[in-house]
Amino acid sequence: MVEKRSKMKIAITGAFSYTGKFVAMKLLARGEEVVTLTNHPNRPNPFNGQVKAFPLDFDEAGMTQSLQGADVLVNTYWVRFDKGSNTQPRAVENTRKLVHAAKAAGVKRIVHVSIANPSADSHLPYYWGKAANEKAVTDSGLAYAIVRPTVLVGGGEDVLVNNIAYLLRRMPFFLIPGDGSYGIQPVHVEDVADLLVEGVYSGKNYIVDAVGPETYTFKELVKRVGETVGARRPLISVPPRLALLAAQFLSLFVSDVILTPEEVDGLMANLLVSKEPARGKIKFSVWLEENRKAVGAKYASELKRHF
Repeated sequence: MVEKRSKMKIAITGAFSYTGKFVAMKLLARGEEVVTLTNHPNRPNPFNGQVKAFPLDFDEAGMTQSLQGADVLVNTYWVRFDKGSNTQPRAVENTRKLVHAAKAAGVKRIVHVSIANPSADSHLPYYWGKAANEKAVTDSGLAYAIVRPTVLVGGGEDVLVNNIAYLLRRMPFFLIPGDGSYGIQPVHVEDVADLLVEGVYSGKNYIVDAVGPETYTFKELVKRVGETVGARRPLISVPPRLALLAAQFLSLFVSDVILTPEEVDGLMANLLVSKEPARGKIKFSVWLEENRKAVGAKYASELKRHF
């Protein structure tokens, strides 16, 4: 168990990025000391110097030094898709190095962000990579909490739903891979951050899914997004390969990767739905209505954000 001192020191990988930023804000509000390991040292510091930054370069000796004195490590590091040397196998090796460095530095607990439905037996590298990362954490001998979200929304930085809305606003129709009957269960970033903060203070080892209270079929979700943002479009079911080719073509115009084959496979395999009770409180429909003017107004680029 992590002893609650008058002030804890908590290290977060990616405190200037999407999920990590919300975790950092909540911990700072509780009076904790927060430091970050980041691979984007030139990214603006949103905390007015309250969060000291160290490099997330996966040099074990350097990371061990940076993590000295930290009670807890909150790890949000991930790789969405392979690009250059950033591959799923490399992400697994990097996570192992980070865990080793944390243990060598005397960190007592790791709170780790994973994904819903990871599996060491999956044919999808993203999902078996996430399972391997979890194993590195659970086998470390350190106390741990693992939080498994599905698809994040909110905070002005979500990608999938924002870009669905972006396309609906600009295209005369929308292609649905297959029949669209597979499920999707979005979760708000604030809810995920709350679960991660809960993991910081818990004295238990556990793994929990982070999902919102509303589940849709993919076709229902796209329809709801279109109706809410004022961009109703015909939804046309096509073979998954055709939908993917269309996404790859449109990617050329936004200089990004809109969708990967692996993401299509995972979506159609119902991997973005949890079998556990929903722990998120914010309803997707309510968030969408409240943010209908902003969602999809601008494209959210994965490449610009991470590369």
